[in-house]
This record gives sequence, C-alpha cells and structure tokens, in this order.
Amino acid sequence: MTVTAEAPFVRLENIIKNYGAVRALGGVELTFNSGECVGLVGHNGAGKSTLMQVLAGNVQPDGGELSVLGQNESMSYGVQRALELGVRCVFQELSLCPNLTVVENTRIRHPSITGFGWRKRASLLIRSFLDDIFPGNSIAVDDLVADLTLGQRQMVEIATVFAKTTSSLRLVILDEPTSSLDHAIAGQLLAYVRRFVTEGGCVILISHILGEILSTCDRIVVMGDGRVVEERPAARFTKHSLVEAMGHVNHAPQAHQPETVVKARTAPVVAEIQPPRRGSMTLTARKGEIIGLGGLAGQGQTTLLVLLQRSAGRHISFARCSGPVAFVAGDRQTDGVFPLWSIGQNITIRSLGTMRRFGLIDPKKEREMERRWKERMAIRTPDMANNIYTLSGGNQQKALFARALASDAEIILMDDPMRGVDIGTKQEVYHIIRSEAAKGRTFIWYTTEFEELTSCDYVYVLRDGAIVSEMPRSEITEAKVLQSSFEEVAQ
Repeated sequence: MTVTAEAPFVRLENIIKNYGAVRALGGVELTFNSGECVGLVGHNGAGKSTLMQVLAGNVQPDGGELSVLGQNESMSYGVQRALELGVRCVFQELSLCPNLTVVENTRIRHPSITGFGWRKRASLLIRSFLDDIFPGNSIAVDDLVADLTLGQRQMVEIATVFAKTTSSLRLVILDEPTSSLDHAIAGQLLAYVRRFVTEGGCVILISHILGEILSTCDRIVVMGDGRVVEERPAARFTKHSLVEAMGHVNHAPQAHQPETVVKARTAPVVAEIQPPRRGSMTLTARKGEIIGLGGLAGQGQTTLLVLLQRSAGRHISFARCSGPVAFVAGDRQTDGVFPLWSIGQNITIRSLGTMRRFGLIDPKKEREMERRWKERMAIRTPDMANNIYTLSGGNQQKALFARALASDAEIILMDDPMRGVDIGTKQEVYHIIRSEAAKGRTFIWYTTEFEELTSCDYVYVLRDGAIVSEMPRSEITEAKVLQSSFEEVAQ
C-alpha cells in the first residue's frame, strides 16, 4: 500500500462545530489524498461522524476552512456541491427509502437517470455494481427495501454510492460499512475498496473492527473529544498501539476472552427452540449461560430470536422461554429507539412498572435509574433529557443495552447489538454480560463478529434457517464456524 504524494484532494483546516454547550469538533486539521484509504477511528462521540457530515455537506461547521483541489469551498459547500466534486457517503444510519424498491432507490440516488426507459437503465446500473462489489448476492432489483435484511440494505446502499453515472466519484466515506455484514461479505467490500483506491479514488473508512482498519488502510487517523490525537501510516500501528491511541487500554483482557473451561450443563433450562426446518438441531439455553448464534448473515438468526421472544409466556410448539425477556436490537432505527423520546425515557421504558408510587410513575426513581445507567454504560451526553438522536450511533446502542440490563428480564436476546460500538465500550459490555450471567441471567447473542462468539459458553451455527452445529467454547474456532456455515443441512 503506497500513499500518494500528490496534492491533497481535500484539506480541512481548524474545523470547529458546537452543539449548544457540547463541542463536537475542536479544530480538526486533516488532508485526504487521491489514491489512498484513510482509516478514521476513535471512541463513540469522538467526533468522527460529525466530521464526515461536514465533509459530505450535511453539516455546516462553525469555523474553519474546507478546500477541495486547492480551492476554498467553505462559503458554498453543501450536499449538492459535495456531489458535484465527487464526494459521497455511506452513513451508519442508512438513507434508503424502505417503501421503495432497490431500483427506485437507485433512481433517487442518481437523478440523471430519467426519461423513457429509466427503470431498465437503473436496473442495469445497480445490478452491475451489486455483482461487482458483492459477487453471488441474492438481491433482486425489484425487491422492496423494507423486505431486505439489514445486511442486504447495507449492501444496496453501498452499491448505489459506488455506482457511477454522469457525476464524478472521487472520495467515498464509509461509516461502519461492515457493521451488518458477515465476515465473507465484509471481505468482498474491503477488496473492492482496495481496487477503487488503486484506480485513484479516495476512501475514508470508519470502523470499530480494528483488523479491517489495519489490513485495508494506508493511513490511520485517531480522533478523541473532537480532535485529531494521532495520525500515522497504518504499517506503524498494531492493534494494541491503536487501542492505546484511542484512549482505551485493555486492563481486563479476560473480559472478552474468558477461560475455555466447559461449564457443566446442570442448571435449569430456561429457553429452548428447534426451528421447524428439516434437519435442524435444538438450541438449549440454561440459567446463567451465554449462548452464541453464528453463521453467515441472514441465515435465520434474527428470526430465531424473534420466535424466542414471542414464546415468552405463550405456547409455541417448537419454542419456549421461561421468565421475563428483553430484546436488544441491532437495527436501532427500525426496532430499537423511540425517536421522539429522550435518552432517559428510552432507557427506563422497560422498567416503568417498578417505579410506581401511589399508582403513578415516581420521577425521582426515573432520574436515579437514568443516572445510574448513564454512568455504568458511559453514555456520552451532558443531559439525559436530550433527544436520543443527539447521541452518536454507538451511544444509542449503549442506551438500548441499558434498557435491557436495567429491566427485570431473566433472559436477554441480543441481535448483533455491538455494531458501531467502540472497542473500549465493547470490553466494558463483555465484562457486564459475564458478571450478569454469573448472577443467573441468560444471554442469547447473535453476532457477526467472530471474536464475540469466543465470549459465549456454547455456540449454535445456523444455515438456511436451521441449526446445523453446536460447539462448546473450548471447541470454537473460526474455521469450524465457517465450515458449519457452508455445509449443507442433512436431508
């Protein structure tokens, strides 16, 4: 990987952005060159997404200069000007219209496709880029976006951004682009990123998966509290030094790689499900266990979690859950946050029944719960009364986790909940999960990150809606999970 020596395509000088009393950006100085992939990392709330919103033209900075190709664009820069200059962005919160098809969303992204026969031209465009970036995908251009999985929606969004029509494409911002993709599909995207960069494009890659950053990027920029705190070639970082630069040193390495001793399965069974697919094994979860769901994305893991949630307190022939259940959604926009409510309200809603006094909700108990879980989850906000959307994506996810953990739930179902969460917070949450499991709580955890499966006591691998493999922690390897993911279910 060789960083270009040409003049910068984009130069940011002393970029400042405030939201009330909160300083999101405190004087950022950065350049981005054609022919390089730049990794942008930092803890949640470090200012990464705000900076990229400025570069994409969605947010006007309060101070500083933005230059493109040597020209100061600060006064006229906005979304349209960014597009004209060849700057596009895939944001962590996807921008597709769920009530439209894939091809119709492509038409919105590329308004130059117009006139008689536009649908055919848009179909050919999106089909070619979907197949080029994600070979073997099963997405049809006439599929309704609302019917696609979160991972498939992310693939469509990425393909529409990289698709080329009449406008130029010089710089692509990828904000957590693999957060909903399994390992194989993420690899396809990162390989395409390297091809795009080799051809002279520029990519800014934001990811909390440090292995992706180290293997894909030419240069890595570390942000903290709205400033650049470290910047050097990727080859001069290791995973450990990158974590240190981000301000999160792992003082508890066993938090996410616990001992490999297999637990004796003697505790009472609290959840059980055998998906009605032929050849499927039965998932059994006992009190105090952490059960992992592995396999390629879209193989029925989320459906299994939903069925378990529905079985709580009901009779379903192939599934049962004993005790109260809480669900931590990975797709926070659709299934997680209440967008009109405050941060505190989003946390306490699951526990309001425990706060009644004389038949009414006690505000003091609400505030106390908000304060306690803000501190425990390290939610970065000056005021829990702020709207939930004032938080970064990772901090929103922390709030959803706090909602489940603060409740009386004995079984917590987790649908890839760590997407977009920084490595320091992940370590803290892993530790909380294990401590809660030690107290008797049961966790059933779907994750697209292999390292998270190593925190589980047992892992069940799904393929085509069926459970095809079970392995204890001592036997979990990436090779075994991948092998089970691709083997055919016995007929």
